[in-house]
Amino acid sequence: MTKRTLFVLASAATLTACDLKVSNPGPVNADFLNDKAALTAVVNGAGRDLSEAMNWIIYTSAAAAREIWPAGSTGSFGITVNVQNGRLTDDESGDFWQPAQRARWTAERGAVRLKDVLGDADYAKSASAAQILVWAGYANRLLGENMCTGVIDGGGPEDSKVYFTRADAAFTNAMAVATAAGNTTLAQAAQAGRASVRFSLGNTAGALSDAAAIPSTFSYKMPYYSTESALYNRIYYANANQPYRAHTQEYTWVKAYRALTKDARVPYDSSLTVRVGDGAVSNQPGGTSGTVRWYFQTKYAAQTSPVTLSSGWEMRLIEAEAKLIDGDIAGAVAIMNVRRAALAVPLVTATTAEDAWTALKRERAIELWLEARRLGDLRRWKTANRPGSYDSREDLTNRDLCWPVSIQEKAANPNFPK
Repeated sequence: MTKRTLFVLASAATLTACDLKVSNPGPVNADFLNDKAALTAVVNGAGRDLSEAMNWIIYTSAAAAREIWPAGSTGSFGITVNVQNGRLTDDESGDFWQPAQRARWTAERGAVRLKDVLGDADYAKSASAAQILVWAGYANRLLGENMCTGVIDGGGPEDSKVYFTRADAAFTNAMAVATAAGNTTLAQAAQAGRASVRFSLGNTAGALSDAAAIPSTFSYKMPYYSTESALYNRIYYANANQPYRAHTQEYTWVKAYRALTKDARVPYDSSLTVRVGDGAVSNQPGGTSGTVRWYFQTKYAAQTSPVTLSSGWEMRLIEAEAKLIDGDIAGAVAIMNVRRAALAVPLVTATTAEDAWTALKRERAIELWLEARRLGDLRRWKTANRPGSYDSREDLTNRDLCWPVSIQEKAANPNFPK
C-alpha cells in the first residue's frame, strides 16, 4: 500500500441503507485511513467502486447479449459498432476491465485494512467488515461472469474461475462476520451470492445448500443516486430522453415476449410508436439502416433505481437448473411455474429435455434482465454444452460472451505475455 491511495472518502451512512454517496477530495494519505472513524469511508468507497463498475457492464453487456437494441449514436451513452455486432475487443474493454478490477481491489484491500485497524476480535463481529466482504464477493462475481481471463494484481493470466473462487471465500467470510454482528440481511446476501458462484464453479451440492436457506421473498440490491451523473443508474440515464434515447426494446425478444404475456419482470413503454432513437443505427434486421422506434425499458424508472445483486427467485432457478442437470424435467418445470403462476403469466409446459432447458434459459433471461448476468449464463451453458435453444431475436451466432483482458492491462502488466 502506498502513502497515496485512491480510496475515496464517503459520507457516513448506515449499512442497512447501503448509502454510497461520496465527496471526493482527491488522493488521501493512506495513514489517514488507519483510524476507526475513517472505516465507513473505506467501506462505502468500495461499494461506490462496485456500483460504478456494474453501471458500465450492465449497460454494454445488455447490448452485447441483445437484452436491448441500440437506438442512438456511438458517442455519449451510445453503443459502439463493435458491441452492436457482438464483438468485445481488448481496445474497448478498458471501460469495463479497469472499473471492475478496481472494485475488486478496493474491497479486498479495504477488508485487510479493516482487520488491521479493528483487530481480529472486533473485525470478526463488525457489520462494516461484513459489508466490505460482501462487496468483495460481488465484485469478483462480476468479473467471473463477464471477463474471459483471470488476472489478479499484476499476475499472469489464468482461468476466469479464479474470480468465483475468490468470491466464494469473500462470501464465506462475510457470512461468518455478519452472523456474529447480528446482521441477517448481510448474512443472507452473502449466502445468496455464494450460491451463485458455487453453481458457476460446478459445486452444485454447495450451491443448493446455500440456495435452500434463502427465502423466495429475499432481494439484495445495489443503490444508485441522483447526486451526480456517475451515480445515476446508467441503463435509465442512457434512455431518459433528457437528452439520451440510446437504446430500445425494438427488435428484442423482450418486446415480443412482453406483448404476449404482460410479464411484469420485463416492463417497457410501448406507447411511443412515433418517437425514434437519437441516432441512426446500421444493423437493423434486413440490412437496413436509419433511426429505430424508441420503446424504452421501465424496469429502471429513475436515476435512483437500484439493481438486484441476488434474489430468492434466482435461488429457485438454481434449484430448477440443478434438477434439469439431474434429468428431473417435471421438478424443474414445477419450480419455474410457482413464480409464473404468482405473476399470472402462461405456465411452462415441457416434456423433453430440449424444451425444459429452453424454458429455463428464457426464465433466467427474464428474472435477471438488465443485471449484468446474461453473458455469464450464456458462456456457462455453452461451455457445458447444455441443450435448449434461444429466441431468434437474440441472434447469438458468432457473438463474444465475455470481455478480453484490456489492452491497457496487457501493456502495463509485466507478467502478461507480449
